[in-house]
Amino acid sequence: MNFSHPLIKAKFNPKACAWAYGMNFFDLDAWRKEKSTEQYHYWQTQNENRTLWKLGTLPPGLITYYSTTKPLDKSWHVLGLGYNPIISMDEINSAAVIHYNGNMKPWLDIAMNQFRPLWTKYVDYEMEFVQMCNFGL
Repeated sequence: MNFSHPLIKAKFNPKACAWAYGMNFFDLDAWRKEKSTEQYHYWQTQNENRTLWKLGTLPPGLITYYSTTKPLDKSWHVLGLGYNPIISMDEINSAAVIHYNGNMKPWLDIAMNQFRPLWTKYVDYEMEFVQMCNFGL
């Protein structure tokens, strides 16, 4: 995010904690009440010229839900399977959700081999889409 931009500066503290936006639980009643979809679209529209942030869905999500999130216990969500090779299998096996955040996604050739089977066991290799794509499998 461009923390020097007036809209960002007025809305967002650059020292605030962020969260792993790829894994969320939402209170849909609060979502509707707070008009979260409209807020998200507002921020996307404000960034049409890419002066608030360069790319991605993380910045508008962080702005939309800024100061409204609540932390989950770490055991719910194990992060780092796309960049951290030392995550223990005990930690992974006790998690509700595992998250391949980082560059080494399990479907890429650069994936960490020890974590790839956690994803590939759910891949339906008979699906036409899977057969058409080069998933590095």
